Amino acid sequence: MEKQRLGNTDMEITPIGFGSWAIGGDNWSHGWGSQDDNKALEAIERAVELGINWIDTAAVYGLGHSEKLVAKALQGVTAKPYLFTKCSLVWDSSRHISNSLKRDSIWRECEASLMRLKTDTIDLYQIHWPNPEEDLEIGWRTMAELKEEGLVKHIGVSNFNVEQMKRTQAIAPVASLQPPYSMLRRNIEQEILPYCLKNNIGVIVYSPMLSGMLSGAMTRERALNLPKNDWRRSNKEFQEPRLGHNLELVELLRTIGKKHDASPGEVAIAWALRHPAVSGAIVGGRSAEQVDGTIGAATLTLHEGEITAIENFITAMPDQ
Repeated sequence: MEKQRLGNTDMEITPIGFGSWAIGGDNWSHGWGSQDDNKALEAIERAVELGINWIDTAAVYGLGHSEKLVAKALQGVTAKPYLFTKCSLVWDSSRHISNSLKRDSIWRECEASLMRLKTDTIDLYQIHWPNPEEDLEIGWRTMAELKEEGLVKHIGVSNFNVEQMKRTQAIAPVASLQPPYSMLRRNIEQEILPYCLKNNIGVIVYSPMLSGMLSGAMTRERALNLPKNDWRRSNKEFQEPRLGHNLELVELLRTIGKKHDASPGEVAIAWALRHPAVSGAIVGGRSAEQVDGTIGAATLTLHEGEITAIENFITAMPDQ
């Protein structure tokens, strides 16, 4: 896989990174249903074996469980991938999650993540959400402190808009932005991606398959019967009328994918990677088989006619 420099950092990353949101399990409010830890470990090991050189996680995923699994999977690995994680979402003894950008809170989060990940330094530490917004400057100054102390190598943001990035850049450079981006979630194309491209801010997008909707594995029956502990159950993209339209789009992606021996999900990921501002895409994997089913996107180039066909279909979709 060819690698690309991530923003103003010295990191050369593969087009796809392993996303570990789903493997956090179902013991928190935004879980993806039950998860077999052994399958999660196999997924991470497979991703590294295939050459993926960065893993994105967060303290809040499974309330620390995802980070622990990442550390366990990487035990004994000589050429370890870059470790990216996030802060600002904290939880109490009742598992209630809240936002905090206070200095002491971020320091505690960083130290706890270092312990769970069993590492001395985090390669990229990101503010998960810009909330509470009035504490944004406090939070970013703290991130800069962590970098100066050597606890983290690079600092980035997630789910920030242009104005919020400008506020942080006035304090310390922003290495990267992590926003949602897929062919059905394109808001960042208007201002955010051009701004990042102009200011040399790396972009690692999440949910390029719209949380599995565009993977090719989602069916109407499965979407309408997701377990209660799967957060997608209440997502409008998995409910009618959007569900039907989305599944029709998947069939177009399936048709395009057949020409490349690729899955609909690989087409969806490749579509997101086509944008010149995008440095890489975070792709989740709950098993080694899922990793095998998406790795092809890293080397898939869509033809102009195929991109146009997708654009025309999306434009004609109602209620999007």
